[in-house]
Amino acid sequence: MNRSDDLLAGLDDIDWAALGHAYGSAEDVPGQLRAVCGPDEGARDSAFGNLFNTIFHQGTRFSASPYAVPFLARIAVAGPASARADALMLLTRLAVDWHDEYDLPLGINTTAWRAAAVSPEECLREYDEAIAVETDEERLKNLREVRAYCAAGHPIDAREGALRSYDAVRAQLPVLLELLGDQDPEIRTKTAYLLGWFPEEAAALLPALLACLDLERDPACTATVLIAVGLLADHDPGGRLRHHLGHEHPLPRWAAATALTGVLAAHPAAGPGLPPVERIAAELAAFGAGPAPETPTATATAHNDGDLRSYTVRSLLHLMPAAENPDPILLQIVGVLPRIEGTAVVPRPLPGLAVDLLDAVFEPADTAPVFAELSPGRRELLRVLAELLIAADFQPVPFGSSLQERLTRYGLPSTRAALRAYVGLPTEGEDPDDPLLDPWGVSHNR
Repeated sequence: MNRSDDLLAGLDDIDWAALGHAYGSAEDVPGQLRAVCGPDEGARDSAFGNLFNTIFHQGTRFSASPYAVPFLARIAVAGPASARADALMLLTRLAVDWHDEYDLPLGINTTAWRAAAVSPEECLREYDEAIAVETDEERLKNLREVRAYCAAGHPIDAREGALRSYDAVRAQLPVLLELLGDQDPEIRTKTAYLLGWFPEEAAALLPALLACLDLERDPACTATVLIAVGLLADHDPGGRLRHHLGHEHPLPRWAAATALTGVLAAHPAAGPGLPPVERIAAELAAFGAGPAPETPTATATAHNDGDLRSYTVRSLLHLMPAAENPDPILLQIVGVLPRIEGTAVVPRPLPGLAVDLLDAVFEPADTAPVFAELSPGRRELLRVLAELLIAADFQPVPFGSSLQERLTRYGLPSTRAALRAYVGLPTEGEDPDDPLLDPWGVSHNR
């Protein structure tokens, strides 16, 4: 299969005009898929950009999204060389959105996802009940329009719409699984990245991933396979994860530690068969505080848009409850924070991580604790946050973060200048007593 008519067989049998994407009718999707399979590299790149923006728009999936999946799977397997990796990335996004920003090291809870999703039948029933009692003509018109949209096959509940695409990709896993043996390490890496998000298929996926791990020599692919194993397994199969803690390259060592953290946090019964928490934490901390590893492939792993240090912080947070003394792990986390850099997906990851850290180590309070009486880890955490955070990070929602709310909840100073004064740093000319601007007031004055 190497011709576009083979890759796109059946494309015209689908009524794309009746399907929808982010900008209305999906009648343009066949043309985009043909451009992906065509000889023009520029047109191919443009087509992928359009598909990422239409059938997957800022995380939302649409009625057309699952129909594109079989064609993208064929392209990933046998399409033009420069299209295959992009097809795998789009398949991953269609399946799991940006879950890998926040679901490592534990993985996706598909059981809860399925339970929360509202089926089309339920949606129609709810709209029928609302229409039966509505007396306002304008609201009645709107209800009928949305009901007709649902009856035409378009997802109303975002979770249910996402599940349609997820299950469409899931149906292609037997074909995609073969790509773990591809000659191109980038294809193997992105395939492993995709496979890790399907826990319901763990019995079929784990043997193939472990077989790949035994043969793999590329550090980025090895690391990505290890992460996938950690997401899918409820133990350390054959001691493979423990073994890779001693890998010669830092990236697989980090991945093994991340995977072991996921297994320990999600399946505590596996703990006695795993390395000591301190050993796992030490490997994570060494990676997080060290220089970025060099890898022969284009990207280290596809996870979290390359922000592996934010993952490191999250994994260390999961290890703290299992440690006899969590404060040394908190100090290890603090050592990682100055190394975290923003990505195109999350330009400022530090405020969100700061919220998670505060939630993990502080209790609600009406007044600030005496700084000198805090544990060494807590003191160092607040000092480093005061150094690294910028004034805008403290700006409250809806236009900022929830950092100010958390600091206030724990009795801590909730502006940059006040926090710097609290930990003994110079306030750099700012008045610690000045309040933050009201975000709504700023908006209204624009």
